[in-house]
Amino acid sequence: MPRTQFDQELENIQATASRMGALVEDAIRNAVQALLNRDRDQATAVIKGDEQINKLHLQLREEVFTVIATQAPVARDLRLLLGLQYIGAELERMGDYATRIAKRSRKLAGEPPPADAESTFVELGRMGELVERQVHDILSAFIAVDAEKAAQVARQDDAIDRLYRKVFAEQLSALQSDPDHVMPIQHLLNIAHTLERIGDRVTNVAEDIVFLDSGQVVELD
Repeated sequence: MPRTQFDQELENIQATASRMGALVEDAIRNAVQALLNRDRDQATAVIKGDEQINKLHLQLREEVFTVIATQAPVARDLRLLLGLQYIGAELERMGDYATRIAKRSRKLAGEPPPADAESTFVELGRMGELVERQVHDILSAFIAVDAEKAAQVARQDDAIDRLYRKVFAEQLSALQSDPDHVMPIQHLLNIAHTLERIGDRVTNVAEDIVFLDSGQVVELD
């Protein structure tokens, strides 16, 4: 396979990963909006949309395997292909998390919210904004293969972790003072934890980008 053809194949794989990332970003935003607006239809749309993310993930894997089989790349080229496969897997998992949030949001839409949950909804909305921004920024770092920017994005996870701890403490207190709303409280705790896990996945992508750029395996958490 001539070098120009390899470059085109690599560009196609990067484009597939970018499309996945854009869909994941939309899914996170829409899932959180469904929660805040108590919008069952919007939550359902997120759940149905996960199929397209999964299809792109399969497409990316097939494209990577095809290039490896036909080109037998080595050194930096092989590292790029493996890094793209790892990133695709992380994006697919983030899409699953957005679906999980949407499912919980749909359940919450049909139940009365726990008492004094206003601040928790505000904090979850803020967590959603931060996570969505993280995903957007890590995609930019990925497209540029910018290890320094990737490390900066990973550091944004601290703010998400602080909000998660705050939500957890609030809802643990609510569980004691408002035991009649156990299920809604569990839904809110699960959503907060899922948003926090997306932030962790972004950190994994940041580590993959460092690997793409330098060939070094690092831990950014």
